[in-house]
Amino acid sequence: MEPDDGKSDQSKSEKAASQASSSSALRSAARDTTFETLTEGEDSYSDEDLYDEDLEESSYTLQDDSERTAESLNVETPVPPVDQEEEKVMKKIPDNFFYNYDELASGPFVSQDTDIPPNLLTLVHSFGYDCRKRVNLQLLDSNTLMYIGGNQLILVDLRTKKQTYLRSCSGEGIGVIGVHPSKTYFVVAEKGSSPDIIIYEYPSLRPYRILQDGCDLGYASVDFNARGDLLASVGSSPDHTLTIWNWKEEKPILRTKAFSQEVFKVTFNPDDDEQLTTSGAGHIKFWEMALTFTGLKLQGYLGRFGKTATTDIEGYMELPDGKVLSGSEWGNMLLWEAGLIKVELCRLARKSCHSGSINHIVLDEGEVITIGSDGYIRIWDFETIDTADAIDDTALMELEPINELPVGKHVKLFSMIKMDDPGNNFWLAQDLCGAIWKLDLSFSNITQDPECLFSFHSGPIQAVAISPLTYLMATTSLDCESFALILIKVNYTGAQIIAGFEDGVVRILELYDPKELTIFAGRKKILDAEIQLKQAFKPHTTRVTALAYDRDGEILATASKDHTVFFFEVEKDYKPIGYITTPGPVCQLVWSPTSHPRSTLLIFCDNGYVLEAPVPTIREDVEDHDIVSYEIKNINIKYFHFISVKSKILRFIEIEKRKKIKELEEEAKEKRRKQLIEELGEEGEKVFQEEQAQKQEEEEKPLPEIVIPPTPSHILCGFYSHPGKFWVSLDGYDAGMLYHCEFSIYNQNRNIKEQRDEPFEFRFLEDAEDNPVQSITFSLNKVMMFCGMENGAVRIYVLHRNDTSLSSMKEFWHLSIHDNDYGRIKNIATSFDNRFLVTAGGDSNIFVFNIFSELELEEELKAKVPFPRFGIETELIPPDIEDPKAYSIENARKKREHDKLMKEVLEIQSQKREKLKYLRSEFLNLLKMNEELPKHMQLKRTDFDVDSKIRAEINRKTAFKIQQAEREMAWEKEKCYLGLKKLQNRFRDSLENDAIVVHAIQSSHKIASYRLVKPSKYSRSKQISQMDRKTSKMDRLEKEGAGKKDSQRDTGMVLNIPEESILEKGKKFRPKTLSEIMVENQIEKTRKVILKAERAQQKIQQRKKEWEELLKSKPDDDFEDPRDLQAIKDAQVHMGDFNLKTSPDYKIPEHMRINAAKKEEELGVLDTLAYRKKLHMNKCILSLRGLKMAVIEEIQCLVQELKNIQSTLPVSKHIPIPQIPQIHPEEVPEKRFQYDEETLLTFKRQQMKTQEEKSPPTGLAGSMATPGGFKIPPGKDLDLIARRETLARMSKASTFSIDIGKCSEFEPAEPTDMEIEIAKRDEVKHVYMQQYLLNRIKELIVTFDAELRILRHQKLKLDTQIKLSDLHHVTLFQEMLLLKNFEKQENILQERVNSLDKEEHDMQCKINDTLAELEEKKNEVTKLQDQEKTLYTSFQLSLGENNKFANFLMKVLKKKIKRVKKKEVEGEGDEDEESEASSEEESSLESDEDESESDDDVFDDSICPTNCNPNLFELALTLREKRLDIEEALVEERKLIDNLKKEYDTLSKKVKTVANNLHAAEEALEAYQREKQQRLNELLVVFPLKLHQVEYMMFGEIPNDLSGTLVFSNRSLGLLQERILQLHHENVQQQKLNRECRERRKLLIREKREMAKTIQKMEETVCQLMIRKFGRVIDLEALQTLSVNTTLEELKIKKLRKELSNAKEMKMWEEKIAQLRWELMMKTKEHTKKLHQMNDLCIEKQKLDSRLNMLQNQQGNAFQGPRKADIVAKEKVTELIQVQAERILALKEEITVLRKKGGLVLPPIHPPDE
Repeated sequence: MEPDDGKSDQSKSEKAASQASSSSALRSAARDTTFETLTEGEDSYSDEDLYDEDLEESSYTLQDDSERTAESLNVETPVPPVDQEEEKVMKKIPDNFFYNYDELASGPFVSQDTDIPPNLLTLVHSFGYDCRKRVNLQLLDSNTLMYIGGNQLILVDLRTKKQTYLRSCSGEGIGVIGVHPSKTYFVVAEKGSSPDIIIYEYPSLRPYRILQDGCDLGYASVDFNARGDLLASVGSSPDHTLTIWNWKEEKPILRTKAFSQEVFKVTFNPDDDEQLTTSGAGHIKFWEMALTFTGLKLQGYLGRFGKTATTDIEGYMELPDGKVLSGSEWGNMLLWEAGLIKVELCRLARKSCHSGSINHIVLDEGEVITIGSDGYIRIWDFETIDTADAIDDTALMELEPINELPVGKHVKLFSMIKMDDPGNNFWLAQDLCGAIWKLDLSFSNITQDPECLFSFHSGPIQAVAISPLTYLMATTSLDCESFALILIKVNYTGAQIIAGFEDGVVRILELYDPKELTIFAGRKKILDAEIQLKQAFKPHTTRVTALAYDRDGEILATASKDHTVFFFEVEKDYKPIGYITTPGPVCQLVWSPTSHPRSTLLIFCDNGYVLEAPVPTIREDVEDHDIVSYEIKNINIKYFHFISVKSKILRFIEIEKRKKIKELEEEAKEKRRKQLIEELGEEGEKVFQEEQAQKQEEEEKPLPEIVIPPTPSHILCGFYSHPGKFWVSLDGYDAGMLYHCEFSIYNQNRNIKEQRDEPFEFRFLEDAEDNPVQSITFSLNKVMMFCGMENGAVRIYVLHRNDTSLSSMKEFWHLSIHDNDYGRIKNIATSFDNRFLVTAGGDSNIFVFNIFSELELEEELKAKVPFPRFGIETELIPPDIEDPKAYSIENARKKREHDKLMKEVLEIQSQKREKLKYLRSEFLNLLKMNEELPKHMQLKRTDFDVDSKIRAEINRKTAFKIQQAEREMAWEKEKCYLGLKKLQNRFRDSLENDAIVVHAIQSSHKIASYRLVKPSKYSRSKQISQMDRKTSKMDRLEKEGAGKKDSQRDTGMVLNIPEESILEKGKKFRPKTLSEIMVENQIEKTRKVILKAERAQQKIQQRKKEWEELLKSKPDDDFEDPRDLQAIKDAQVHMGDFNLKTSPDYKIPEHMRINAAKKEEELGVLDTLAYRKKLHMNKCILSLRGLKMAVIEEIQCLVQELKNIQSTLPVSKHIPIPQIPQIHPEEVPEKRFQYDEETLLTFKRQQMKTQEEKSPPTGLAGSMATPGGFKIPPGKDLDLIARRETLARMSKASTFSIDIGKCSEFEPAEPTDMEIEIAKRDEVKHVYMQQYLLNRIKELIVTFDAELRILRHQKLKLDTQIKLSDLHHVTLFQEMLLLKNFEKQENILQERVNSLDKEEHDMQCKINDTLAELEEKKNEVTKLQDQEKTLYTSFQLSLGENNKFANFLMKVLKKKIKRVKKKEVEGEGDEDEESEASSEEESSLESDEDESESDDDVFDDSICPTNCNPNLFELALTLREKRLDIEEALVEERKLIDNLKKEYDTLSKKVKTVANNLHAAEEALEAYQREKQQRLNELLVVFPLKLHQVEYMMFGEIPNDLSGTLVFSNRSLGLLQERILQLHHENVQQQKLNRECRERRKLLIREKREMAKTIQKMEETVCQLMIRKFGRVIDLEALQTLSVNTTLEELKIKKLRKELSNAKEMKMWEEKIAQLRWELMMKTKEHTKKLHQMNDLCIEKQKLDSRLNMLQNQQGNAFQGPRKADIVAKEKVTELIQVQAERILALKEEITVLRKKGGLVLPPIHPPDE
């Protein structure tokens, strides 16, 4: 039984399996131990999931697999014995294990029970190469090349060209090949159902490992990792499975689906085995092998194209850092990073890196090599690509290749591999055009040119022709650029090749051996064979599909898709015989063999028609030029229209099959019936009937339906069997069979289209329904029939001799040779001696096989090239038909006949026209004769009408024809009108002034105006430059600084506006009291003292600041002025150098930088200037033309007067009248555009004459002719032009003409003497006037010519200037175009510079703000420190001298306590910061006191000690709080200062970075400007010079080469010469200035020494004065800043205010006392009265009591005298008054001392201690 589609022989594989040796057992065991259990769900990916998910994972875990395997074993099978377990669990495959190649390689299928030998065909050589297969070029060593050829792997020795073949193991083709990094192994990945990957060992070529179940149908790519221990494979459609193999153990490690579309390539990263990359149709994917907690994972990230168009990626390369560089379809390179396109690389000016797709990218020795389909190999810098980054939104980066190698014109490189040749850099390249190249990429002086090692066809082989005499063959393919070679045949002599082409041309090519020719000197290398064109003709209009010679070689038949078959007579240089038409495009031509009685041609059409045509009759009596058409009509052609019968055949086979089955069933029934009767007797019959009844219930299946396909099957090939009978093979539905057909009897009236014919016999082909036979050929003895199959296999049927009916076609031999997918064998042929078989397939492969024969010939076979014909080297090569639109033979014949017929028609028309012309002339003569007759005898015009109706009808028809013609010509009229408008818009409207040529009158001089167009776009509006450089930083800073100051000033004015006190408005004015005045005076006095101290302190601070600034500005000893340094640097740079723009270090000044906009402005200025000059000159020429017209008018008047005068003079005294000047047509060009009907008719006649004569038109005479060829006569038109001012002049003519006219009215009489005298006087007067008028005419002419020559001279000068401006315009325009090319990149660089400059400026402003804020904070810290010092100083003053509690109170003041924060959350961190800050920043007084104190002293500050002043204690506590507030403020300020310092440092670093970037950007811009200037310098500038302007002489002569000279203007040269004198003068001035500076320096040093001595003396004097006044040297600054004790002064003011308030209260009480005293006095008076009254009573009582008193005297003496308490109180008050009086005196003295300048300051007076 035959295998499907060319697989290996099934019986052979079963035999091999049954006879397996130990190696095959090891192989099966190794495969049994291969783990195939993978993570579920990995292969079920939909397209949407693959596009939506960026990350895909597949895992593989050995532990899980082993557990699953164990579980399956435990469940499904019993536990095996220990020995069996050891056999099943195999160990590592031995390294020296190999498979048997003979058992693996696929072999031919041979029918069973046959004698056909297996080695019926033996491969001899391969002449093809599948160049379109990816990576089909590998190197095993420096001399061994490997590629795939169909089902063979071909190894070629480059030195000997010997080929070695390895067969495919599957028999269904090879997918891809790869080579191990060590070159000791190579991998062959096959195609087919579940194909294998076979690793062979090299050079033994033994199978080493086999990898199974990697994909479904075939492999697309394989790759080893850098170490060679892993292999990656990716499958082709439909599964696209990516598998990572441990190939030495034949185990898959990881497996997943790579993508849903076609995958082209998979590779490992050379620097990281855990990274892989795949690419293919519209995608690229990046893979990583990651070890997770679930096992080893394969994670894939799909590359996102983003804004870039999606592209198929053929070539890519992994970079060492993980990035990937890939190609694209449009030729640019894409740099991928993290799954995204980082940058797209292109060449300068946005040109693509390659013109076409980039197919391969390689990293070699630090260089990136790219090969493209444009045939170029380009080398790129790796570092530039690796660090590439986008600079704008387009994500494009431009770079140029380092080197490039153009391989060839028609070369499309696909892949490339490096040769292992130490010391050389040779590569082998695969060319899509069918070649293998050897390339030298060393790019040195000895680099070799590209060498084509092999050249093959690059597409499906279209035809093969075998020589009938020797071992030569010719092949064709669709790989020619100029025309497609479709089909070839070799004639019976073997010396001619007939080739049919795509455009219908047939070429006869002559083959010969050039070595037999005469060798001429200088002849090129002689080849083994050469082909020369002998003849070319075109019988068809479309593609030639078949060529065939008849059996005698006398007639050639050609067929085409144009449904024609053409016959040619070979012996008469392929003279055309004729052609026949066919009902469809022809696919094959077959002539009848010699065994047939008649020679007939079998024609197979593609659409199912088959024709049989006899040999056409060759008519010798008919000349070629007499043949109207080559079509052969009277020929008996038999037709056969094939109709599908396959369904009928299948139905018939099914019926026969069922009939046989029924017969067998009947026999089985009878046997069953007999058996049941024998066993059961009568019951057996009943049982049998029941069984038959059950079986009859089953329905019989219907027979196959009769099917006729809607689209007829195409005929593939066929051949004759018997006369009138033939075999045919079809594709489509009718494939799988050979059909035997027979032509019916010829019937001339039969309808071909309705004809339907069926074959009468068929032969079934096994396994050929989807694999039809494409081509068939036979051996010479007709014993073997060779069939080329659709799947690239060769099938050989062994037949009986002369078995044309194929009755013995049963046994066959089948072998897959070409590619099973696209390697269909369209051509198969045997050699002339039946020893070799040639197959040509669609996979570009051509194989030659040796046909098995029992008689083996040992002699070496060699092809013999035919000898050249005599004189072939001297023959001219005939003309070839290169135009694809050329006429075919039949079309050329029809064209000739048509031209002949048209010529006859034209001759008849011309005869009719001549006759009409003669009749018209006769009629005109009659009309003329009629006009010459008297009027009464003349016939009217209507009398000539034979019939008035005829004339009316003619007029009506004429009007209708005119109207019809107008309608017909309306479109043409509108077209011409629009064309005229367009011409006017394009050429006329743009003109402001046409060219006017004014001719001189006497001389030949003339002057032409400028053909002035409207101003150009450059001169219309001046465009503003867009690339002006930025303003200087100092200017901007000054402007912004001034703006800031103004804003601050404005803000200050707003803030310092005084506000009116609202509270003072309601108070009334009242006079101040003495006490208030005293208090205010005291406060004012204290304020003045404090203000004075503050001013002194400010003055001291200002002086310190001035000193600091002065010291800062003091230059160092080695200080040099930067301006001087810059001047010196400039002088050194430019010393003795006139910096040329061509110098490489030329730096373009900023004001001289140019861009496209400025250049356009310059161009506009030049155009405007030239336009104005031309316009002015045109106005002058127009004025000159007006002058000439005025001169002509005046000359006309003068000539008329001359004629009038000469009419009165005798002829003897006449002077010749000068000719009146004429206006030339060039002087009034506007008349060219004025036309009338006559002008149009004249133009039409001229056009007709031109067409008739086919010669250049001659000038036409007449008043109005074609433009440029007419002259205006001094007639009507001239009068219209020149009669504007003539009338006035004509009126001024002499009156004698009137008198003459009057006199002529009277009759003549004899003149009197007086009249004679008067006549003489008039004659003299007329003679004088005649001479005067002639002189006047000459004067006018001479004056006009002089004006013209002067203006002509001016115009010549202007022409020179205009020509120079035109040259300058060209230069400017070229510069503008060049600048526009540079403009975009320059804008980018300029914007970058501007942005960096702005960024630097912003950061500098921030730094300045930070510094200002930092300075402000430092000032605040200084103020706080001053406040702290003041606090300690005031407390010291408050303590006074010799205070025994001073130390205690100072400790209380300086004690460190922890204060509770408002936010307790800040806690310990804030306290630590405060403690650190306080410990670091103590005041000088505090640190000094802390050093003197002991840390062990412990005191209690909560209680005032005994005898200590509580006020001072309270003051210490209060000041301590203030001190803590100041310290806290200091800590906060220092924190802010630290933050500001950090911010300043950060900004400073950023500023440095930005400054560096800015510097780099400016350098880049400067370099770009320099490059632009260099490109501008390359432009050629034309500058005319006179010989005296050339001062460059060599040996007294001007040299021929002036390339090394410079062109200076006289002004520039004069300036340079003046500069020399200026430099001499400056040099003298500088020397003089240097001497003066040296003298001044010596003087300054001397003054400095004297000033130092003076300062030292003054310091000594000050010290002496201090000691004299103060007793010691004191700090004057401290003394000046020493102010009053603020606390004491406040207490004094408080005391004063208290005394005043007490005085007020005492006064109030005194007033109350006075009031009470008055009241007391009043009461006293009242009481006095009463007392008087009482006194009287008392006296009486005294008297009454005297007696009693006298009795009591002795007891009352003890209570008399003053009290002791009153005495003590009085003493105390007296003492207090004395103390206060002493204090008042002391204070007055102190005030007096303080008022005196330089007075001694005494300590304050303290009250005595109580």
